[in-house]
Amino acid sequence: MSQNDAASPSDDAMQRAAYGGHEPDEAINLYSGGYNGSGFYAEPTDGPFSFRYTVVGDDEMTLRTSSFTASMRGTIEPQDEYVVSWITAGRAVMDIGGDEVQMSTGRPAMFPTGKRYAFHFSDVRQNLIHFDAGYLERLAAERTGGEPQKLHFDHTAQLDPAALKRWHDVVSSVARTMLGSEPDPLLRAEAKRLAASTLLDTFPHQGPQVAAIALPPGNARLVTALEYIHHHAAEAITTSSIAQAAGLSLRGLQHAFNHQLGTTPTDYLRGVRLDLVRAELLAASPTDATVGAIAQRWGFAHSGRFSSAYVQRFAEYPAVTLRR
Repeated sequence: MSQNDAASPSDDAMQRAAYGGHEPDEAINLYSGGYNGSGFYAEPTDGPFSFRYTVVGDDEMTLRTSSFTASMRGTIEPQDEYVVSWITAGRAVMDIGGDEVQMSTGRPAMFPTGKRYAFHFSDVRQNLIHFDAGYLERLAAERTGGEPQKLHFDHTAQLDPAALKRWHDVVSSVARTMLGSEPDPLLRAEAKRLAASTLLDTFPHQGPQVAAIALPPGNARLVTALEYIHHHAAEAITTSSIAQAAGLSLRGLQHAFNHQLGTTPTDYLRGVRLDLVRAELLAASPTDATVGAIAQRWGFAHSGRFSSAYVQRFAEYPAVTLRR
């Protein structure tokens, strides 16, 4: 890789870098290192091999382009960031837990985060936006009033056409800001926030949320109890600790749940944990995780009862979810 083909990030928060060359090994090292990859190999197509990769942005969000003239395969597992990508030329296929996803020109798709998957790209030109995981998770939590949690995007979802058009419009606007002359820090911050918010609006996902339940006025303590359950579901909380957090007696807590939600605090907590198990199963790889280990991590010690409750809630077995 020649000096002219690579540039170091500037001294301020903005990064501007470009890499390119004609050696397959250089491209393999760049892509496998940048995307936590393994098993990469490249095969020639019709013309001589070349690649180019550019990065513009900062620690919270970067706009990237990628192109190479070859057929490249491998497995990747992006970590600590969320990546959305769309191709402008070529052929791109991702194999996610047995689901083969064919990328369409101009149509964005989310890379799974923390989940290893295979890819096969041929003569691809590609645009990408990388979001730091902590940044996007904090923004998602601000929108829901919850605590930052890992986000799980549904790579099989059909995107709403109106939302997709807005996504493209916002990306064009953000790109003009980030790729032009050095943007003002405040302008850059607003551009990042707009891009991140639009991504959350466009791509179906699971994350920090309190179930949207229509409650009559005067239920602030019940709302507090629900928020406490969602924020502390990974902990060994009890009905007593929920009541204490909400400022209710045990009897008052039981009455509020039964009268307003038709359930008990214990059953509600179990449902929240089942939802979290499902989110983790969707994000996991069958080669790296088991249903039993994930279920136990969320407090489900009896595999038979867990499986029955899971099927009742989601109409499929947990092993089926894991293989998606």
